Amino acid sequence: MLSANARREEIYHLAVTTGLASVEELSARFEVTASTIRRDLALLNGQGRLARTYGGAMALGAHPEASLRQRTGEAFEQKHAIARWAASIIMPGENILLDAGSTVGALAHELRGFEKLSVTTPGINTMQELGDSEGIEVDCLGGRLRNVSQSFVGPLAEVALERMSFDRVFLGADAVTAEDGICEADHAQTRLKELMARRGNSVYVLADSSKLGLRPFHAWARLALPWTLVTDGGADPQQVRKFRDAGVVVELVEVSQGLRAG
Repeated sequence: MLSANARREEIYHLAVTTGLASVEELSARFEVTASTIRRDLALLNGQGRLARTYGGAMALGAHPEASLRQRTGEAFEQKHAIARWAASIIMPGENILLDAGSTVGALAHELRGFEKLSVTTPGINTMQELGDSEGIEVDCLGGRLRNVSQSFVGPLAEVALERMSFDRVFLGADAVTAEDGICEADHAQTRLKELMARRGNSVYVLADSSKLGLRPFHAWARLALPWTLVTDGGADPQQVRKFRDAGVVVELVEVSQGLRAG
């Protein structure tokens, strides 16, 4: 069993890397009582390292929302491999919806040059990628601009979506879990994602392996089955198993070629 100091350091590490940590989860993980965990959290809070929340704690300053520009350079090869795979399943004549975000933006880049395609998006990066593509008709979901994500959210976008349907919907994610779905920094984002998913015949979540199983924020989009998680071959097998056990189809993509890994 870990010493008290070692346990507290591990608690802090977990809070930083996975976001919110509950007393119950920590008690079971470290095989100590809930009151012991609460004392640990109180001490870490007193040191200014954790912020107490209802039923648990989270790291102070952990997981600030990164800007679209920052995220575009992260996991670059993985995102573009995922994007190439996604582009390979899109057929001429389809009506698709592309979410905001860096991975879906990479998909938009792959679609340049496609013919007879209709694309709807709330993401400014997708508009910029496809704005001069003659074979693609682009419809933009308006609303309130979120500067950090360079995307539109809010009632105007939601009302427009209620009057549309799509062959395929491609969603991005700050994080995604088998239990709760897509995690985002803002409730307006998660509401819009849920609405987008409801309007598609086929729904795909494009998320590189570093995003699986994390809980950096507190806004969630729950997705009705069936839906497909498209991630890279570096995904933790335990995480892949959790998604498949929950009924989610998982496509693993080889980073080198953007081809299916299994």
